[in-house]
Amino acid sequence: MSTNYIEDQVFEKINYTVAPLPRAEYDNCTFKNCDFTQSNLSQIAFTECEFDTCNLSLALLGQTAFKDVKFKNCKMLGLHFEHCSDFLFEVGFEKCQLNMSVFYQRKMPKTIFDQCTLSEVDFTEANISEAVFTGCDLSGAMFDRTNLEKADLGTAFGYTLDPEKNKIKKAKFSVQGAMGLLAKYDIRVV
Repeated sequence: MSTNYIEDQVFEKINYTVAPLPRAEYDNCTFKNCDFTQSNLSQIAFTECEFDTCNLSLALLGQTAFKDVKFKNCKMLGLHFEHCSDFLFEVGFEKCQLNMSVFYQRKMPKTIFDQCTLSEVDFTEANISEAVFTGCDLSGAMFDRTNLEKADLGTAFGYTLDPEKNKIKKAKFSVQGAMGLLAKYDIRVV
């Protein structure tokens, strides 16, 4: 990681596709209405930062550190979170579009996904135990050997997952959503 240290700054309406975000450690910074589309955020550390109404689609995240980072109203298509630094990785998402993003083998228990679109997101081998998916669209999301123990999918919808290939002990599902647990059996409940 870089030795440059930036704290308590607000970055607003900056297009980082033209001039890249300087490699540094950002602490308690806010990014509002910024465009990071296809930007290289590799080896940058964000601690207790917030991204609000930003576009991070297809940004590169090689060893990027997200430590207690909140994303609100962000477009985050095709991000590969599995490339991020594991050290103290902690994120939260509110009203974000995360379609086609990858959380392969990511350890992120208790993560909050609030009103997010997670279509075709890959949670293969991820630990999302005790995560909360409030009103989230999980259409086409991939769950394979995923730890969903005590996760709350009570208001999530569109998901299909195999209870025999995932850990779901004490997870919460709605009656309608529970149909996604039976999809592999090709049965009809009337």
